[in-house]
Amino acid sequence: MTTAHLPAPAHAPSYVPAHALAYDGSGVDGPAYVDVTGLAHRAPGWLDTLVSAWSTYGLALFAVLMAVGWWRARRAGAPAAVTALAVPAITLVAFGVDSLLKLAVREDRPCRTLRAVTLEACPAPGDWSFPSNHAALATAAAVALLFVSRRIGAAALVAAALMAASRVWVGAHYPHDVLAGCLVGAAVAAAAARTVRSHRETLADRLGRGPLRPLLAAA
Repeated sequence: MTTAHLPAPAHAPSYVPAHALAYDGSGVDGPAYVDVTGLAHRAPGWLDTLVSAWSTYGLALFAVLMAVGWWRARRAGAPAAVTALAVPAITLVAFGVDSLLKLAVREDRPCRTLRAVTLEACPAPGDWSFPSNHAALATAAAVALLFVSRRIGAAALVAAALMAASRVWVGAHYPHDVLAGCLVGAAVAAAAARTVRSHRETLADRLGRGPLRPLLAAA
């Protein structure tokens, strides 16, 4: 004797996968993404290895540049050191703004939407693509470092451009993702660094009376 399968009630909740609710950004520059990832597959293996390593570990260079910028700034006095010490905080603020935009836009990764074979493993559904966190972090650090040292900041800007390009090369982002990440990082860092610079004398005076005093000037 078989049992009839009754239809589910109209009000029964249904599960919708996260990626089904995501924004499809392939219409913006999907063909450019396919061209870049295709070029990556035709490139020499050593180049792909180098770009992949930079994409994964390159953000560490910006931490080194921050340390160098602070070390040099403290010799110029407490106000300059305050500006240098603010760079990591400014970078984290840019990361926070970028992450909020990710949650608002909810753009699915191009490797998932276009089913592309990429150098970097395709992130899971729900790991949104727009804007690029890597690009935002690198650019924010670079722009903030410009307020500490033009030479260090200029080197960091070159590194940030290479970071943004590498994220498309390994297949993690569309070109518009990294461009937006760069714009977010630059805008947040410029606004925050200007604010710090305009109040650096006051900040130096306050911090100079606290536990951070040894970080503000060379012995």
